[in-house]
Formats: sequence, C-alpha cells, structure tokens
Amino acid sequence: MTANASPASQAPAIPKRWSRYKHPESLYSYAGWLIAFSVVVFSIEYLNIPLDRLFGMFGRMGEVIAQRYYPADIDYIMDRDYLGYVIETIQMAYLGALFGLLITIPLAWFAAYNMTPSKLFVYPGARVFSMSCRAVHETIWAILFVSILGYGMLPGVLALTLFSAGFAAKLFAEEIEAIDMGQVEAMRATGANLFQVMVFGVFPQVRVAFTGIAIYTWDVAFRAATVVGFFGAGGMGWYLKRSVLQIETERVAAIILSIIVLVLISELLSAWARNTVMKMK
Repeated sequence: MTANASPASQAPAIPKRWSRYKHPESLYSYAGWLIAFSVVVFSIEYLNIPLDRLFGMFGRMGEVIAQRYYPADIDYIMDRDYLGYVIETIQMAYLGALFGLLITIPLAWFAAYNMTPSKLFVYPGARVFSMSCRAVHETIWAILFVSILGYGMLPGVLALTLFSAGFAAKLFAEEIEAIDMGQVEAMRATGANLFQVMVFGVFPQVRVAFTGIAIYTWDVAFRAATVVGFFGAGGMGWYLKRSVLQIETERVAAIILSIIVLVLISELLSAWARNTVMKMK
C-alpha cells in the first residue's frame, strides 16, 4: 500500500444492481401497454375490420395486377406530350419549394421564440400561420386554388408554396431556437441592427441545417407535385386522372411506374446533396 493511496481508493467496489423499472414505474408501464392494446382491439371491433380478408389481400392484389395492370403501356409514357407534363411537374415542384423557402426565412424568424420581434403578437401569429399551412393537406390547397383560379399550373405552384412554407418553417424555427444566443447578444451589444444580427449572428449557426431542410423540402414538394395534378393543378397527375377515369389500367400502371422512377431519382439526388451538406460541417 503506497503512502499516497487514500482510504476511499482502497475500499471494495460495491456491485451495481441494475433494474429496468421500480415497482410504481413498472406498474404504470404495464398499464400503459394494456390500455394501448385494449384501444387497438376495441378499434378493430368497433370499425368492424375483417382481419380474415386482410390476410388474403395480397393474393387478390397479385391477381388484379396480373390481370388488369400488366403489362404496363410503356410506349404511352414515352410520348412527347407526356414527357412535357413530366417537365412541368418538375418545374412546379421547383417553384413551389423555392417560393415556400423564401417565405420560410422571415416566417421562421418570426416563429422562433428567442428571435421574434414580438413574443406577444408576432410570435403567435407566425406560429398560427405556419401551423395552418401545414395542417391543410396539399391536395386540399390544390382543390381550393383550382376552384378560385381555374385549372393550370398556377394553383399547383401556390398549393406547393403554402405546403412547403408550413413544412419548412416549423423545422427552421426550431433550429433558430436552438442556436447559441451568446453570439447574438454580443452583436447586439455592439449596436448591430436586426438584419446584421440575422446575417452574421444567426445564419452562420443554422446554415447547414437550413440547407438540409431546403433539400428535404424539395424532395417532399416533388412527391406532392405528382399528386396535385390529379385535382386539376397540372402536371403528371392530370394524365393519371384521365387514365383512371377512362379505366385504362395498363396506362395507369405505366404512369405509376414513371412516378416511382422519378421519385427514386429525386431520392438519390437528395441523398447525395444531404451527404455533401453533412461534409460541410
């Protein structure tokens, strides 16, 4: 035993006893699982969901696809007119995501509790506006704007703009609320105005996060753009609706395949862009 060794260091180590829950916590956990299971069973019984038909659904689905949707009419989607609508869908998604992100920047600033100009009036107003844009589905926005403006690309762009603004503003506001306020307070102490604080105190801290949110918003907006046309907002959805109404199932299969391929390409490009952004940290 060395002279410098303390008595505490020579004391035998007390074995730690591990337990997941103590008695009250375990009881609450089991009760919660029991309630959740009971709600599921009650919902199935109340909605009269035939589970026997659910288990046999996949076999019938295979038969329907083989008899009605196969083979897909690939020549139909290779037509020049259809490819033009594909380009319109991409443009509609791009404009909707771009305008939505432009709205997001001031909206997220106002909706961030630590940076809003007024916690009493501006903050709740910005939160309610972003929540309203997010609460209404993009197809509902498309139906609303089509009923007001008529058929075309403009209702689709506006629907995607509001959808993107509501979607991105919430994420961006939360990123702003998580910044280090020390840099902001230091700039304010030197007499920096609101714009200087935003550009030099806030934006450098959220630059990477905003880039990732922008990429994800584009990805979501592109998926939504393939659907809003079904309700009269232009793009590939209009072709899909026409084929569905005319019961041209093989053409419907081809259009769905083209949408899947485009979404996969968009997903790959988005993943590559996100990885590039992560390397910027």
